Amino acid sequence: MTSTICAIATATGGAIGIVRLSGSQTFDIIQRACQRITPSTPPRTAVLTPITTPEGELLDEAIVTLYPAPHSYTGEDCAEISCHGSRYILNKVLELLVQQGAQLAQPGEFTQRAYLNGKLDLSQAEAVADLIASTNRTMHQMALSQLKGHFSSELHLLRDQLLRLTSLLELELDFSDHEELEFADRTELLTLAQTIDQHITRLANSFQTGNALKNGIPVAIVGAPNVGKSTLLNALLGEERAIVSDIQGTTRDAIEDTIQLSDITFRFIDTAGIRHTNDKIENLGIERSIAAAKRAHIILLITEPGVPYPEIPIREDQTVIHIENKTKSFQAKYGIGLDDLCQQLIAAAPKTSDTDVIVTSARHYEALIRAHEALIRVLEGLTTQLPSDLLAEDLRLTLNALADITGGAITPQETLNNIFSHFCVGK
Repeated sequence: MTSTICAIATATGGAIGIVRLSGSQTFDIIQRACQRITPSTPPRTAVLTPITTPEGELLDEAIVTLYPAPHSYTGEDCAEISCHGSRYILNKVLELLVQQGAQLAQPGEFTQRAYLNGKLDLSQAEAVADLIASTNRTMHQMALSQLKGHFSSELHLLRDQLLRLTSLLELELDFSDHEELEFADRTELLTLAQTIDQHITRLANSFQTGNALKNGIPVAIVGAPNVGKSTLLNALLGEERAIVSDIQGTTRDAIEDTIQLSDITFRFIDTAGIRHTNDKIENLGIERSIAAAKRAHIILLITEPGVPYPEIPIREDQTVIHIENKTKSFQAKYGIGLDDLCQQLIAAAPKTSDTDVIVTSARHYEALIRAHEALIRVLEGLTTQLPSDLLAEDLRLTLNALADITGGAITPQETLNNIFSHFCVGK
C-alpha cells in the first residue's frame, strides 16, 4: 500500500471536525498544507497551525497531531487535523489534501490497514465496527471485550494446542517407514481433542445469546385473538405501532419494533392471535406466530379471564412470562402492571460480564461450526484407529477454520473487502 489516504473521521454537525490521513506521504502533505508543521515537529504533540491553499487562501486555524509509524492506529505515518466542524471547511480541507497527493479513503480502509499491518487481528478489527455501532452498555461491553483481544486470546490458546497435536502426527508421517514409532499418544490426543471441542462448542453456542444481545432480544407476544397483544405492544413502545380492533384476526402478520430497558435492547414481535379458523390468510399469520414463538428468547403469553391458553411449542431454554390481561393487577390499555413486566423482562435477559467471551458475528459462528465438524471427524477417527495422515488433515481443517476468525491464515481478499466495506468512512 503506497497510497496516502484521507477522510473525515467525525459526524457532521459538531463544533469540531477531524480529518485523518494515513500513508507514507502523510507528513509531506501535511507540511505543504499547514504552515507550522515542519520536519522537526515532535510526534503526538498538538500544534495550532493555519491551513492554507497553495494560493495562500486561509481555510482555518486547526490543531494538527502527527503519529509516526509504527506507533499509530494503522501502523503507518498518520496525522489528524482538528478543525471547525463546518461541512464547508471539512470538505475544503479534504479537497486541499487530495490536491497535495492524498486519495479519499474507502469505507473501513484505515482499520483494514491496521489489520494488514498487524496492529489488530481480524476479529479485533470487526470489533471496531461493533463498538461504533453500539447503542447500549451491553453491546459496548461485548465489542470492547473483543477489541481487547479476549476472544482472540482464547482462540490462540486452542490453536497452540492443536498445532502441537498436528506437529506430532505429522512427525509420525515423516517416520512412516517405522510403523512401531508413535509420537502422539492416542489416549492423550483423544482427551485433548474432546476438551478443545468443548471450548469450541461453548463459543459456538454463545452466538445465540450474542446475536440476541446485539440485535435485540426477541420477545414474542402470543395469545388468543383480542386478549390485548397489540395493545400491549403499543403500550410498551409508547406509540400506536399496531392496529387495535375488537374484530378477531386483525393482525395477519408479525409486527416488530425495539425498545431499550436498563441498557438492554428488546425486539418485540406482535403476532397474529392463535385460534382455529378456516380463513387461509389468517392461518398463514398463525403459522408465522408459532414460528416467531419458536425463535424467541422470551415468550409473553397473554391471556384474559375466561379465555383458554393457545397451544404453542415451548423450548426448555425459553423464558415464558404469563400475563393475565384485563385484571386489577394488569391492564395493558391503561399501563397498569407495565413496570413490573419490564422488570421481569430485564431479569429474563441473558447476563454478561466484562470478561465473558460471547460470539456476536455470524461469520465467526460459521467458522466455529466448521472447526467443530472437523474435530468431530478427528474424534471419530481416533476411536476407529484412523491413519495419522487423515487425522492430521482434519486437524489442519480445524486450525484453518479458527484462523479464519482472527485472520492468522491468508484471508481471501473478497472476504476482507466484504468485512471492511460495512465500516464507516474515516474508520
